[in-house]
Amino acid sequence: MTSAGQAPGAPVTVEPASAGAGSPASGLPIDPSGAMDLADEGYLHVGENGLIDHESLGARRILGDPGRRLLGLTVLETFVDRRADSVIEAARDGVTGSFEHVIRLPEPRTITIRAHPDGAGGAWLVLADVTEFRRLQQIRSQFIENLSHELRTPLTTVSLLAETLSREADQAGGELTAKMRDRIARIEVETGHLVQMVNELLDLARIESGGPIELHDDVDLAQLAVASADRLRLFAERQGVHLAVEAGPDIPLVRGDGARLGQVLVNLLHNAVKFSPDGGEVLVRVERAGVDALVAIRDHGIGIPRADRERVFERFYKVDRARSRVAGGTGLGLAIARHVVAAHGGRISLESEVGKGSTFTVRLPASVPPHAPPGAG
Repeated sequence: MTSAGQAPGAPVTVEPASAGAGSPASGLPIDPSGAMDLADEGYLHVGENGLIDHESLGARRILGDPGRRLLGLTVLETFVDRRADSVIEAARDGVTGSFEHVIRLPEPRTITIRAHPDGAGGAWLVLADVTEFRRLQQIRSQFIENLSHELRTPLTTVSLLAETLSREADQAGGELTAKMRDRIARIEVETGHLVQMVNELLDLARIESGGPIELHDDVDLAQLAVASADRLRLFAERQGVHLAVEAGPDIPLVRGDGARLGQVLVNLLHNAVKFSPDGGEVLVRVERAGVDALVAIRDHGIGIPRADRERVFERFYKVDRARSRVAGGTGLGLAIARHVVAAHGGRISLESEVGKGSTFTVRLPASVPPHAPPGAG
């Protein structure tokens, strides 16, 4: 058997299959053939009986032993990882699932395993070696974290000096010209932007490198939405924007990190206010959506062009800066929000129309699944 390990609590990602297995839309061949052996990925087929009945050379290579035969084994025997059974069971129910798995060879290797329904009670497993990709991710995260730490000290010093200059300018009265006062104020503002960027870079690096997000709290999203709106109410009033929160009945609690989820809502609310017109309204709606909890933040601002909608969650990506009435922003807030929501097993989505506004929607699974016994979860 393959000697393997997994991170504690490492999740299985599942999503409904959009097309029947074996169809062109599934991305998998209808008929196993030697062409599979030419692909970088590895392919395994698990029959209705739970045993592997087809293997590609790539699968054996990725698993570290091209000469080893996998036919007739179960996925548990192959991977020594119970999540493999979970994605196979999900595939039998028509759901595509995936997870990451570490193989303990002389050098550890990280592979992704994705299960697709085959439409006949079995499943296709697609294997990909992502060891080098994860190594480069780790290098990038360590570089950003080290750089952020190195920048923090001088930025803190500059920020304190700018604050001192501002205070002394106020005490100097008429001794300083209006131009000098304006320049001191601009130093304060720009230093604040740099400090924010460093903090968010460090935050994002920690999240992307697998930094722990503790999912131990039962979070009331309605209360969290009210608290987040209160934090931004003064900023909204200064922009001439009205903030409102509405909560539907019977909203389930969400298992997660309340501080991180609050960070998501504050980021989304800040963007909504920033891109709203004077006299506009930003509405936060919290409600039940099936067995999940849903938060929708809607503004009536400038909207986001179609070409930008797929990229707004990328780090540093900004829609036309000239479209905002408020300067600043690091381009990291939505990237952080996406990672935090994904770590909670949820999804974040966007609907927008130019000139009419945007709606960001966060959907999160409930703490206690439906039909769970009292006290479960």
